[in-house]
Amino acid sequence: MNARDLKHFLADSPPSTVNLEIKKHFDALTDQQARYAHYISRSAFTGMRITLRQTSPESESIYDFIIELYKASNADWKSLQKQAGISDEELKYFLEYAAMFLGNSGNYKSFGDSKFVPRGDEKSFEALAALSPKANEFYKATNGAIFSSNNSGLMHLGYPDEGHLSTYYPDSKGITKAEIGAISDFLEKKGLLVENTRLRKNADGSFDLLIASAVTHVPAGGGDIGKETEFEIDSGSLKGHKLRLVYGDHSAVMSLIAAFHKKAAENAENENQKKMQLAYAKSFEEGSLEAFKNSQRFWIRDKGPMVESNIGFVETYRDPHGVRGEWEGFVATVNLERTKAFGALVDAAASMIPKLPWSKDFEKDKFLSPDFTSLEVLSFGCSGLPAGINIPNYDDIRQTEGFKNVSLGNVLSAKAPNEKIPFISEDDLSIFQKYRDAAFEVQVGIHELLGHGTGKLLQETQPGVYNFDVKSPPISPINNKPIHTYYKPGQTWGSLFGSIASSYEECRAECVAMALACDFEILKIFGFGDGKPDMDGEAGDVLYAAYLSMARAGIASMEMWDPKSSKWGQAHSQARFSILKCFLDAPDDFCKLDYKNEDLSDLTIKLDRNKITTVGRKAVEAYLQKLHIYKTTADVEAGTKLYAEMTGVDPKFWGDKVRNEVLRNKQPRKVFVQANTVLDEATGKVSLVEYEPSLEGMIKSFAERNI
Repeated sequence: MNARDLKHFLADSPPSTVNLEIKKHFDALTDQQARYAHYISRSAFTGMRITLRQTSPESESIYDFIIELYKASNADWKSLQKQAGISDEELKYFLEYAAMFLGNSGNYKSFGDSKFVPRGDEKSFEALAALSPKANEFYKATNGAIFSSNNSGLMHLGYPDEGHLSTYYPDSKGITKAEIGAISDFLEKKGLLVENTRLRKNADGSFDLLIASAVTHVPAGGGDIGKETEFEIDSGSLKGHKLRLVYGDHSAVMSLIAAFHKKAAENAENENQKKMQLAYAKSFEEGSLEAFKNSQRFWIRDKGPMVESNIGFVETYRDPHGVRGEWEGFVATVNLERTKAFGALVDAAASMIPKLPWSKDFEKDKFLSPDFTSLEVLSFGCSGLPAGINIPNYDDIRQTEGFKNVSLGNVLSAKAPNEKIPFISEDDLSIFQKYRDAAFEVQVGIHELLGHGTGKLLQETQPGVYNFDVKSPPISPINNKPIHTYYKPGQTWGSLFGSIASSYEECRAECVAMALACDFEILKIFGFGDGKPDMDGEAGDVLYAAYLSMARAGIASMEMWDPKSSKWGQAHSQARFSILKCFLDAPDDFCKLDYKNEDLSDLTIKLDRNKITTVGRKAVEAYLQKLHIYKTTADVEAGTKLYAEMTGVDPKFWGDKVRNEVLRNKQPRKVFVQANTVLDEATGKVSLVEYEPSLEGMIKSFAERNI
């Protein structure tokens, strides 16, 4: 890769290390609550070994290399620098790379799925490695992959047969997207969920489904589909090929994780928490996703806990096929004051949902009123911290039993020092700076509750049984004709829409947020205005900041589009780009890109504040209606076509000119330095250990977790 291209893959210098503030909230916990939180925290971070393996073949060795150097230096990096004979700058580049690596749980960005490489010289890393036999062993095990950049395709995560990297399909020479799809179709018919699996293609053309579990053989009582572990594929392009279920992927780690959840169960505050933790333990021991689904049922029923958590193979963004989950887990304390506002939003949901652009035929028969809490994160073991969460992702549970929403307060409020704000005009800057946090909290709240929380999938739930009137099907508001597609037995949103499902759903939820943020009654719930439309007041400022933020995010998203592969590397970015296009396509000059310079170096957003509730909202609702109806009716063809059009990138203007300006203004993404918990076995008391928000503090926090 030439130097011009490589500069876009260099590690941030420096990455923005910020603290997750938690002490005052942690100190409010009882000893029992603190122990409960401690064991879940240990589980979440122990599973980071799995996240590393899910990122790249070299990530786990890089992690061990960094930690061994910390131990070898006894946290005295200056002494290590002197012994290695490297310059101040070379040490700085190593520490920057290490902190960014730990913040992303691997050497690919969690937001963008592109590789990052150190700014320093390879010889300085070799000199550091040579100071410790164990560190050197781990460094050699990376096989040069820390610095390698000669294959541009492997600088991005994606399907192997498209030239990209994915460790969800390990040791699988020649595996194709079509084969991955065919195996998914076969397993869907068998009724076996795959979030906790990886898939391996063997040299003889057979396939192994690697199931994450502590046990290394099928459980005595059988797995989720019984005791059978060998199958012959009976239809499709792989007819006649063998598929074997192999238990024990990540066995040692899964065993430790299961034990932590049994300990958490001993410290649970109520029966739902206890059953939830024991269901987690069963799932992680036996590889059972049916047990995991039970954990989610108990989680939904655990209303208003002081310690909130969720953990497992949850989100499928990083699997190119969009079906296999990345390990993540969090434990957090509830912010009671902020939760009141979210509770009011839940109470208002029933009156807000009818304002969305579809009839009750395309909405759940009854809105399952969820918990919606504002949390302060104690621990979040993952590749990248979100600002809000709406789970579980299983539609059969969401449609009939419910879900939970959480807003992560200390993630939302964390600020990077000296942050620049490109693409916002001088005239808008003061309003944007003053209200963007408030606008983001409103956006996240609506996105999670009324975005992900709305919509009915029209299904044939079992042969001949439908959750709608199949003889007189609903009328589509798009063409005023009866709908003609729906989900067949065994089909799910993810399995049907595949690789675009995650981004498409994020886009749908963001559009709901943009549409309903125009409702001043919602803005009042969050403390802005009196509920009456007033674009000139504070509520209008918050709404304006929300639309400016979305438009700005749409421009910034171009960082996540790769011009060589024409591939989007991040689901949320792809979604926000399409919403910016929706804004720009709206009539009456609602939104424009403003610039005079040919190189776009003066590019800013020009958005007509007074047209947000009319022209802007109407445009968003028209786009949202299509996204929603195509999803609810399983219209894959129309949905895929629409989303391809709305996320298509003109390579000359957007892919070259705008992208170059975005990269020139690129800000280091925040990496969070999280506290640790330490249990005194003799007294049963848990103490909190906090760290400096620095490169050294980030490394120390991971070294002391001892995972």
